[in-house]
This record gives sequence, C-alpha cells and structure tokens, in this order.
Amino acid sequence: MIKLTGVTKLYKDFEAVRDLDLEVREGEILGIIGHNGAGKSTTLKMIVGLISPTSGRVEVMGRDMEKDGTYVKRFLGYLPEESPLYENMTVNEYLRFFSELYDLPPARAKERIDLLLGSLKLPERNKLTGELSKGMKRKVAIARALLHGPKVLVLDEPTSGLDPLTSFFIVDYLRDLRSEGKTIVLSAHNLFHVEYVCDRVAILKNGRLLVCDTMDKIRKSLGSREYEIKFMSDQRLDYERKEGNYIYRTADVGEIASLLKNISENKWALVDLSMKESALEDIYVRLMTE
Repeated sequence: MIKLTGVTKLYKDFEAVRDLDLEVREGEILGIIGHNGAGKSTTLKMIVGLISPTSGRVEVMGRDMEKDGTYVKRFLGYLPEESPLYENMTVNEYLRFFSELYDLPPARAKERIDLLLGSLKLPERNKLTGELSKGMKRKVAIARALLHGPKVLVLDEPTSGLDPLTSFFIVDYLRDLRSEGKTIVLSAHNLFHVEYVCDRVAILKNGRLLVCDTMDKIRKSLGSREYEIKFMSDQRLDYERKEGNYIYRTADVGEIASLLKNISENKWALVDLSMKESALEDIYVRLMTE
C-alpha cells in the first residue's frame, strides 16, 4: 500500500531522513516512533505529498507521489500534530465546509458527517469549534480527515496532549477503522498506545530506521524475558522472601524447570508462576541510549 525506497530528505545541511526503506501493508496499522528530530513527521509529510524527498521514491497505492500525488491524495486522510480549526464555525459548519472542498454531494456529506459525529461521540454539532475542549477539537480534526472516506490514514501524534480517557477512545477508534480495511500510519510518543494498537512498529533514530517488525519479533530479537516463581515452604531456603512467599526470578527456562521439580518433589506449595517480557518502552530507551 505504501512503499518508501532509499528515501533521504535534506534541509540544507541537516539530514532529517537518511536512506529510508519502509513498507506499510494494506489493512495494517504501522506505528513510527523515535526521539524528537528522528524524522517521524518528515516521513509522514513525504508519504502524503506535502514535501518531496531529496532522493529516493515514495509510492502510495502503487503510484509515485512525485508523478501522481494529486490523484493519490483523494484517497488519503492526513492529521498533522498541530491541527487548528476555524473557531468561528460550528462543528457542523466546519465539516460541511470541508465536505465541499472534497467535492462531496450534499446528501453524501450529511450522511458522512452524521456517521462520523456518532462514531466519534461528538454530540455538540451546533457548538462553535472554538468553545470545544482539546479532546473534542481533536475528534473534529479526525472527522475532517475521514470525511471523504480515505483508504489510507496518516496521523501525526493523534492523541497528543489528550486526557487518558479520550486518548484510549481514539486509539480504540483506530482499531475499528482498521477492521473496516483502512491502512493507517501513525507517529506517537505514547509507547503504550503504540504497543496496544499497532500491528508493526518502526523505530527511527537520527533519521535512520533501526527496526521495523511486529512487537513479538522485536521482543524476541531486542528484548528480554524473565520468569518469576512464588512458592511456600516450611524449610529455610536461600531464596528471596516476601510476605511469606519465597521468590525466584530468572531468564533461564532450565532453572525454572529444575525449581518446579524441587517444589513438586518436596511438596512445597506453588503460589504463582509468571513471565514478564520487555515492554516497547524498555526496548526503545535502550536503543535511544546506545
């Protein structure tokens, strides 16, 4: 659906993106993360055709954005990180205005606006956008990006600055859009949201792609796994003890198997066996500080 091949973007002497190869598959959510200045927003802007790469090729829906960007843009929905609204318009007026820019027939525009306001839980359609909370404004901006029924959504920090409840609503809404067949690319600093909603994650550092894969594969190659056993015994044992339980932690499956055998043979009481894997945040911090 989206393919970047050897893409580099220079701003005078600053290399914002360097030799980037990246592919977004149809019907998936790809999250792009990285430090400030890593090249996330630049990459998204090149995907939607707002800026051109210095070198390399950007393709969306099999078409070169340099040659066919005008055609492709009718199938794109874009939400920038900063997306001010026309604050002297009501929500309904604002969305109707953009429906005309998208050249939607009036009946189709009303249908889309009603659908989006309902699904995004935006009941105050006759309220001025300038009087809305930040979360409600973000929802209006998302509705604007979806008005024309785009196949591809490109979202720059869709939950930036929002309260936790509104943030999770938007993240869950993105999952619903994916189930409808939308292809979504997003950048985010909230790594928990990225891990929760994205099918694959791309990590950028200083304009370069470090890794792009599923979380399972990223954990397997870059993360760690730790097992913890809690058990009870009347014997005095050389293990950490807390709240009446002995606790043993290790990444070695063989050690876990050996201890479980001892617990069984000695008829000790197994309280809990759990496993903890590296979160995306742990892996990200390590990659950024190496």
